[in-house]
Amino acid sequence: QVQLVESGGGLVQPGGSLRLSCAASGFTFATFPMSWYRQAPGKRREWVAGITASGSSTNYADSVKGRFIVSRDNAKNTVYLQMNSLKPEDTAVYYCNAGQRVARFSSWGQGTQVTVSS
Repeated sequence: QVQLVESGGGLVQPGGSLRLSCAASGFTFATFPMSWYRQAPGKRREWVAGITASGSSTNYADSVKGRFIVSRDNAKNTVYLQMNSLKPEDTAVYYCNAGQRVARFSSWGQGTQVTVSS
């Protein structure tokens, strides 16, 4: 079955950086585009960034464009999210899933908490 395991979150000051990882299994990772999503308290889950199956193309939500970088290692079945210049409004639980923007799988991982605060 599909498993998605996110890690790398934590508490960081505004302006800081974090690198999230998502280890995937249970599907042919290298053939699926992957995306990162986040859910802040009291808000709906939103799409953040996506990467094509080959890794040759990426796209981002306007709110993170220029600050976040999504990448992947198909040999390791892992997708990453490098987050720079973090802002308090980036505070959320971050998740990954297959798909361009709409999540491909109904099952989600546990997510990883990112808290941006001084």
